Amino acid sequence: MEIVIILLGLAVDRLTKVWIMQNLSENSYIDVVNNMVSLFYLKNRGAAFGILQNKLYLLTTITIVVIIGMVYYIFKFRPQSKIIKISFSLIISGALGNLIDRILYKYVVDFIALHFKNIYYFPIFNIADVLVVTGTIVLAFCLLKEEKYES
Repeated sequence: MEIVIILLGLAVDRLTKVWIMQNLSENSYIDVVNNMVSLFYLKNRGAAFGILQNKLYLLTTITIVVIIGMVYYIFKFRPQSKIIKISFSLIISGALGNLIDRILYKYVVDFIALHFKNIYYFPIFNIADVLVVTGTIVLAFCLLKEEKYES
């Protein structure tokens, strides 16, 4: 099941990024929901929220170490919880998606823009980011739940 989640997440991430690169020029956009959601092609040369700009090798190394650590944990400890397996699979899938971008293009393709009119703009992100954040939130809840019952 984990490999299916990883491959499906990776496929959706790659397909959406390729579509964006083929259909939008850099810094152009398409309104999806007026004044709320747009597709905006951005070449992100940093990490989340634009931090660590132009630190390609550092970000690539960190991503590889995290992926290897998570795969090691899965094989070494074989977690029984399906939720934990799913959360790890989501995180690995998203991390691989952005890692592929860094290796192929030297930047990450971001394109989902959430905003309120011209008043507030959330940082632009992609499907891989959604996978990593969702997996991390689910994992955090699982760990907090386990900690609560162990106390």
